[in-house]
Amino acid sequence: MARNRLEKVARKIGGTLGKADRKAHQVVRAGALAKEELKEIAKQVDALKRQLEKTTKRLKKALT
Repeated sequence: MARNRLEKVARKIGGTLGKADRKAHQVVRAGALAKEELKEIAKQVDALKRQLEKTTKRLKKALT
C-alpha cells in the first residue's frame, strides 16, 4: 500500500520535473532568439546613425 503511494508521488514529481525542464528549454530558446533579434536591431540602428551623419553633412554643406 505504502509502496503504491510512493510510486504515485514519484510519478507526479517526475512529471512535474519534466514539465519544468521543457519550459526551461523553451525559455532558453526564446532568449537566444531575442538575443539574435537584438543584434539585428543594433545593426539597423548603426546603419541609421551612419545615414543620419551623411545627411547631416550634406545639409550643412548645402546651407553654407
